[in-house]
Amino acid sequence: MVRGILSESIIGRAQNSGLIQVECHNIRDFTLDKHRKTDDTPYGGGVGMVMTCQPIYDCYENVKKSIPAENKARVIYMSPKGRIFNHDVAKELSEYDNLVFLCGHYEGVDQRVIDEIVDDEISIGDYVVTGGEVPACIVVDAVSRLIDGVLASSECYEGESVASGILEYPQYTKPREWRGREVPEVLISGDHKKVDRWRLEEAVSITRERRPDLLLKHPEIEAALLPKEKKKNRAAQKPNV
Repeated sequence: MVRGILSESIIGRAQNSGLIQVECHNIRDFTLDKHRKTDDTPYGGGVGMVMTCQPIYDCYENVKKSIPAENKARVIYMSPKGRIFNHDVAKELSEYDNLVFLCGHYEGVDQRVIDEIVDDEISIGDYVVTGGEVPACIVVDAVSRLIDGVLASSECYEGESVASGILEYPQYTKPREWRGREVPEVLISGDHKKVDRWRLEEAVSITRERRPDLLLKHPEIEAALLPKEKKKNRAAQKPNV
């Protein structure tokens, strides 16, 4: 599942170019059970099955052998109990040399192995999915885009929604007219200052409507739209602290 997702598009090309390396390890290959079981019933009762410590730990020990001792590494358990993943977390993780993702399944993983090997727990949102594989792929994709050389330039992600601090402005391409809908005149005016101003206005407007919480975090972006005189007046009204 993981290889299928991460071998395509930009992330697949990044691997082929040697910019990143993604290795998949099947925990089932490390079980000592003759039936290759990696789970068992939970202590205390309840529905479902819990992944056992031994095969996870032995798999981790095998992975650790391939990580140089001097490398900055982090072991991440994909869990709905973890901190919510966002762009800031992606930037933080992009600073590591190696990331090891533990993908849970069924009712989760025995807490003892989490306590033993995991550095961080991350969630992709307040909902439940079948296992940690797809969430791990999302994190790998987002982090990989921040690695030098994976995208053509940093501008490819710095201006995108959320990465810039607010949501992105609308995008248009050819033809100029489609089903009676015209491309905004300003985008074909050739006036780059007007284009930049329009894009900022649209981005702020969309963010104000859909994610006002982002504007609260970045008031300086909305303030950039104010005329110079209003900016001076607003600054003059600021109380001294």
